[in-house]
Amino acid sequence: MSRTRGPRTVWRALPSPRFPLTCWPWRSAGYLISGALAGAAVLVVTVTGAVVGGALSVVLIGLPLLALLALTGIPVAALERRRLGLMGPVPAPDPHRRPAEPGLRSWAACRFRERATWWELGYALLFAVVLWPLDALAVAVCTAVPLAMLSTPVLMEVYGDGSEFRVVKLWTVTTWPEAFAAAACGLVLLLLGSYALGTLAGARAELTRLLLTPGPAGPDERVMELARSRVRLVDAFEAERRRIERDLHDGAQQRIVALTMMLGLARLDAPPGPLADQLTRAHEEAGKALAELRELIHGIHPQVLADYGLQAAVADAAERSVIPVGLDVELTGRFPEAVEAAAYFVVCEALANVARHSGASRAEVRGGHRGGRLFLEIHDDGRGGASTSGGGSGLTGLADRVSVLDGRLALSSPAGGPTRLRVEIPCEWTDRSA
Repeated sequence: MSRTRGPRTVWRALPSPRFPLTCWPWRSAGYLISGALAGAAVLVVTVTGAVVGGALSVVLIGLPLLALLALTGIPVAALERRRLGLMGPVPAPDPHRRPAEPGLRSWAACRFRERATWWELGYALLFAVVLWPLDALAVAVCTAVPLAMLSTPVLMEVYGDGSEFRVVKLWTVTTWPEAFAAAACGLVLLLLGSYALGTLAGARAELTRLLLTPGPAGPDERVMELARSRVRLVDAFEAERRRIERDLHDGAQQRIVALTMMLGLARLDAPPGPLADQLTRAHEEAGKALAELRELIHGIHPQVLADYGLQAAVADAAERSVIPVGLDVELTGRFPEAVEAAAYFVVCEALANVARHSGASRAEVRGGHRGGRLFLEIHDDGRGGASTSGGGSGLTGLADRVSVLDGRLALSSPAGGPTRLRVEIPCEWTDRSA
């Protein structure tokens, strides 16, 4: 036997003549009563906090309390979103973003910059001053008054000595027929009040949903969210690079080293002949594979960059270049890991292009940090003609990598040379001591 489900919202249940017999009058009454109680509590907390914070702010003690009071809307809005579950199955989404970093400081900074925080504070003030008295009034008019009229005969017997009783302090009944007539009117008003209660509670819930549900994000908010997601992707990419480098260094490289040692020992023990020649070739190939793997690991994330910073890594790249490279780099501090990695690979790719394509006899690398921006310049005395227009060129990939960090890459390479590559990335010094 199938089970019929009732209406999922109060608006769908209201047109039914069986509405007073459903759960929706009870849910509507519970929603409005809980709103009245919560609103009264918010009023007490808000007024107390404002008075105490204003009094103490003279001596700068109450300023943190006033800042905390500005965040009052967040728990109030969270409570209101949960109370909306009484009026329908559709949840109200939370408009707040996750802070970029853990900790109270990052959380507070994120919340104070959000528009939703101030919307919720405004709602909390409206809730404490206007909405909860209306909730209480609606419950009193639609429920308390009809119930008082419905209980007139009982109250007249208990408190009126069976002769006289004032109904809801408005009019007096002196006979039992009048008392039962008042009870009948109370029953009718209670049935009609259930419809009014459902309508008022539904309207109240829709107002709450309208004020606390985030609307469509504006262009500026979408741009900011895209920028934050881009930074998260860069951090995840760098973390994955480091993981691959660690796995290769601790896993595959160690196995090849062990294999090379075993082949070397076998080569020493083998008697002269074809077997010794094969072991010699195998030992040489293992050594080449080990060298290539070490070069690959160095290219993924060089240890000198992780341990000593960008200046030492750039100097190491210049030393390993096949053409002479002059250095004029002042980057003694540390920068964010993604910035250091991007800048280092720009230098490596640029020097590799100089060696492969430019025909230059010398290159120079300059770098520094001024005005909150890291800059690096690589120029050579080659024949020029380099371009970033090719979809598959390494320079195009470098430009994309730098742009992810809000940086820019500029290339000047006229025919006949010289070629000058400049990259700028906005960043600040960072502390790696922890």
